[in-house]
Amino acid sequence: MEVKEKWFAIVNPISGKGKGLLDWPMVSKLLRDNGIMPDFAFTEHRYHAIELAVEAINKGYRKIMAVGGDGTMHEVVNGIFIQKAVPTTEVLVAAISVGTGNDWTRMYGIPRQYAEAIQAIVKNHSILQDVAVASYYESLYNQKRYVANNAGCGLDAVVNRRCFRMKERGYRGRLLYLWSLVRSVFTYRSTRMKIWVDDQLVFNSNALSATFGIGKYNGGGMMQLPYAEPDDGLLDLTVIGRLSRLAIARHARALFNGKIYEVNKVHHWQGRKIRIESTPTVEFEIDGEPSGEQPIEAEILEKAIQIIVSEQFIRQREKKAQK
Repeated sequence: MEVKEKWFAIVNPISGKGKGLLDWPMVSKLLRDNGIMPDFAFTEHRYHAIELAVEAINKGYRKIMAVGGDGTMHEVVNGIFIQKAVPTTEVLVAAISVGTGNDWTRMYGIPRQYAEAIQAIVKNHSILQDVAVASYYESLYNQKRYVANNAGCGLDAVVNRRCFRMKERGYRGRLLYLWSLVRSVFTYRSTRMKIWVDDQLVFNSNALSATFGIGKYNGGGMMQLPYAEPDDGLLDLTVIGRLSRLAIARHARALFNGKIYEVNKVHHWQGRKIRIESTPTVEFEIDGEPSGEQPIEAEILEKAIQIIVSEQFIRQREKKAQK
């Protein structure tokens, strides 16, 4: 078999309390049982999946499988955009979730059960997904990163940083993000944000957070961008204005049920370009990874990467198209 026809699996051994390492023998057997015999490598440190994706593509692989969580997928996508061997649309990407958040796979209806996730790969349904390219500052230097799912600043990023540090100390679980949110709400203060969409100033007031991206979900199942579509050529933006702690507690359910825009002082825009400034400056995260500070500028790259999705996702698309 030619290398370009083989899958290369990038496995994060610490995802999901070490499930990446413990469950890989089971996952690889299920893959073989379904006629998929990938070459693979384990990540050894942060950003290693970026390096592995670049190396794999340079060696001729055109099918990359991310076995991990949202952070693993984020790094794999960034590796695909960093490499210069082929256009990004010529690389097919699949995911098998072993993490705790799994918001990217949730968007595509890819099951967490390994056997069912592998069936999605076997059936080979795919779409061309949009990706955002974001620029921001870290240690006074301008940085650039590609957004596979979504990104946020303000309270969103502070919660993410707290959650990230708890993960580094060994804590895991689906309620980790919610617990981090509850703790952060009592100390975080809103900041003055100025936000432009497609070069038009749309917001200039106090805000708790601003979240933008391609995917609906973040924070382990929260739906902060309920109208987002992964291939419509638009970035969705949710801005949560200044809310009291009581209001946050009262409307917490809206973060999960898709009704966030029914909450007073929560705003929604769509566009191809977004710029966010804050006074004082606030933290920024991309796909759940702490990333730096603003000002932040992001722009959509339309239908930029080829993604394996579930058959259920395809059927839902077909039903929407028929209405």
